Amino acid sequence: MWYWWSNGDSKSSVTLADIWMKCRDLVATLMLPEGFPESVTSDYLEYSLWRGVQGIAAQVSGVLATQALLFAVGLGKGAIPTAAAVNWVLKDGIGYISKIFLSKYGRHFDVNPKGWRLFADLLENAAFGLEILTPAFPHLFVPIGAVAGAGRSAAALIQASTRSCFYAGFAAQRNFAEVIAKGEAQGMVSKSIGILLGIAVANCVQSSTPFALASFGVVTCIHMFCNLKSYQSIQLRTLNPYRASLVFSQYLLSGLVPSVKEVNDEEPLFPAFPQLIMKPAADEQDEVLSSDANDAAFHIDRRLQLGSKLSDVVKSKEDAIALFDLYKDEGYILTELEGRYCVVLKESSTAHDMLKSMFQVSYLYWLERKAGIKPSTTIKDCRLGGRLQISLEYVQHEFNHVKNDSEVAGWIVDGLIARPLANRVRIGSEPASLPSK
Repeated sequence: MWYWWSNGDSKSSVTLADIWMKCRDLVATLMLPEGFPESVTSDYLEYSLWRGVQGIAAQVSGVLATQALLFAVGLGKGAIPTAAAVNWVLKDGIGYISKIFLSKYGRHFDVNPKGWRLFADLLENAAFGLEILTPAFPHLFVPIGAVAGAGRSAAALIQASTRSCFYAGFAAQRNFAEVIAKGEAQGMVSKSIGILLGIAVANCVQSSTPFALASFGVVTCIHMFCNLKSYQSIQLRTLNPYRASLVFSQYLLSGLVPSVKEVNDEEPLFPAFPQLIMKPAADEQDEVLSSDANDAAFHIDRRLQLGSKLSDVVKSKEDAIALFDLYKDEGYILTELEGRYCVVLKESSTAHDMLKSMFQVSYLYWLERKAGIKPSTTIKDCRLGGRLQISLEYVQHEFNHVKNDSEVAGWIVDGLIARPLANRVRIGSEPASLPSK
């Protein structure tokens, strides 16, 4: 305890607890959004802590890679500075091209941000590994450096894109800018600590490539473990095709909407690889989605085609007229062809229409699976009592109800986050252009 006097007579005291409280408040003000924890979602803090540790590990790897590049380019051996600079610029310039070409795949990152973010982390670590190997092959500095630079540039683009998805989900009070700003502040702290640790490790490693690789291997394991834990903590509240299938299938099975956490725990990183599920081990005994709902989501995702071309899914003018008549009040047209759920999007289709089509797709799946109602001809399926007519009628009566229940459960139900094909149909033109049988 410390004492000091002011105004001649009064005595004030400061304890370690007071100092700790002041420091804690300062850190919270600088690192956490105003109003925390109410201003963010419940998964924000755990994600931020794991990201902080992985940021340190990534920076250590970056320092080791930079040191290796400097040795490879020849600065440690008295190389001509101009030649070294040219090689370095060539390496970076070629690497930047990957970022330009990869930008056109941005919509993919919205649909499966966790999987793409993990892919970016793996890509970044592979790039670091290549850079650490450059001293062993100094004559290949530019090609190896260019490949590594392309990997790092691509990883940086994916990381920046998916980071925005995560931060938008954390902003419980629409405080997007503040959540992003605090995230950047947290990142700067992690990078600063990582640089200091990286310098210490690099000083021990020196120019030894085997020691550098061994150190890099340990740091990479820490980096990827923290990444996995951070992605496990994220609870995405938007609905992509896979999450929508899980939610709707469970609703059709039980009449209940599953929680955000249940669905996120069961969703694989990439729907094409259902084995890559990020379900936390501690939650294995908790009540989760049924196996039937998981199985349905897997099969629906594989059979779904959003943005089908009308001429590819109808066989005659009569089929087209029947579909247009059935879906005249909807923003989409759904039919089944050769086992695929083909969603034809009208010119006026919105993300909300796509979400509605997913509900009908889920109902069609269960008509076939539980009721044994198989697809027939398009015209018969569109008639009264046909599977398309039955499913659409159910959707029109029940969709608002499942939306309301989903919103209560914490889901954002304003539309589907998807990557449909670019095909659109304009009402009044396609039927006339299709040949009759």
